Amino acid sequence: MDDLADLTAFLTVAREGGFRSAARAAGTSASRMGDAVRRLEARLGVRLLHRTTRSVTPTDAGARLIERVTPALGEVRAALDVVNDFRDRPAGRLRLNVPTAAARLVLPHIVPPFLAKYPDICLEVTAEERIVDVVAEGFDAGVRYEEWLEKDMVAVPIGPRIQRFAAAASPAYLARRGRPTHPHDLLEHDCLRWRFSNGPPHPWEFERDGETIKVDPKGPLIAGFGGTTELAVDAAVAGTGIIYLFEDWLRPFIDRGALVPVLQSWWLSFSGPFLYYPSRRYLPTPLRAFVDFVRSVQSTQPRARRRNER
Repeated sequence: MDDLADLTAFLTVAREGGFRSAARAAGTSASRMGDAVRRLEARLGVRLLHRTTRSVTPTDAGARLIERVTPALGEVRAALDVVNDFRDRPAGRLRLNVPTAAARLVLPHIVPPFLAKYPDICLEVTAEERIVDVVAEGFDAGVRYEEWLEKDMVAVPIGPRIQRFAAAASPAYLARRGRPTHPHDLLEHDCLRWRFSNGPPHPWEFERDGETIKVDPKGPLIAGFGGTTELAVDAAVAGTGIIYLFEDWLRPFIDRGALVPVLQSWWLSFSGPFLYYPSRRYLPTPLRAFVDFVRSVQSTQPRARRRNER
């Protein structure tokens, strides 16, 4: 068991890229994580991690150990999880990796009632825009939109099955600059744009009667999607320009009149997100409980175009 604990600590440090971040993820101290890795290295007689003041990366030996031991530890965790079947209610940790839009618009309707039903489950959610390998990075499952789903994953619909992007601006901006009547009119307007991490500003795509139009508008603000998206929304409400974002994100501002919809007949519709996880015979009990809960919630929603679940 000591070997198992030290191996787990080593994998966490390697995954998180540092002792402090690994300690936060594990709920312990950096010194304890360091001691565990040093004990493991001493027993094996080989250095497993390159340590610098800026980063921690696996050595060749460490990388080979990670490759071999990760699937084995997954099997050990699955075996230990069998005892959950003898509990009155499921317990354990569930780690999800989700895009910011799902954390903002989908999970708030699911997480509170799920945790109320399963108080012994600890749910850890990481929201980010990069496409991650959930298995390699230690997550139990993730949420993605259809175009980014991996083929060898089980996919379960989660949240609204159809979503839209909405264009909107404040009454003050429209009074000052006028209302666009066609997507190409946006080239003459101040637009508040956003980008995913390390990518170009996201193009604005519109659709009507089978016609699709992409525009690359200009404007005074480009926000990173996620942490600074609210800044773009606040700027739109303040009259800085036109914003194009998830309709559900803008809906509260539209409903109270802080923003006014524009180009509504051109808003782009797209498939809603999916909960996905590796295809395997035995699911950890917390994940199985979450999947079943999501399915029950989805069964009460109106039917729409759905992806076939595998």
